[in-house]
Amino acid sequence: MRSVLESYERLTRWPGGRWLFSRLVCFRAPYFASIHPLIETLASGECVVSIRHRRSVTNHIGTVHAIALCNMAELAAGLCTDVSLPGDMRWIPKGMTVEYLQKAVGTMHARAKLDILPVSSSDGYEFVLPVEVNDGAGKTVFRASIKMWISPRQKRD
Repeated sequence: MRSVLESYERLTRWPGGRWLFSRLVCFRAPYFASIHPLIETLASGECVVSIRHRRSVTNHIGTVHAIALCNMAELAAGLCTDVSLPGDMRWIPKGMTVEYLQKAVGTMHARAKLDILPVSSSDGYEFVLPVEVNDGAGKTVFRASIKMWISPRQKRD
């Protein structure tokens, strides 16, 4: 089975590859389709996801909805974790702390970046991933700290 990172690298060589990869991610995890994400960058230790300001992610005051920002942050953190983990480990989100800093208007860009990569372990452990969301002008409008539970994959006989 091809890894997520291998699939991204293979598809993004072609025109429309980022769009296609983003759709495939949403097919695998359908809830994320509600925000219409575009995975712009994916590498070990980093992921950038963007969403356009459209009606389906807008709240009653005309800004990007807080939960759309949370979904985007979780997607960026999840993909970043997935491609950064050793092959013998797995992950699941355990919690999220967020800060809403400014009104979110326009195209949003969520960036998950790791300074220290997760490591193999015989025990499970928490790993915190910071995610920052910026608007089109580069202003930070939202921050999240996402706790991931990292644990060994179960051995299959």
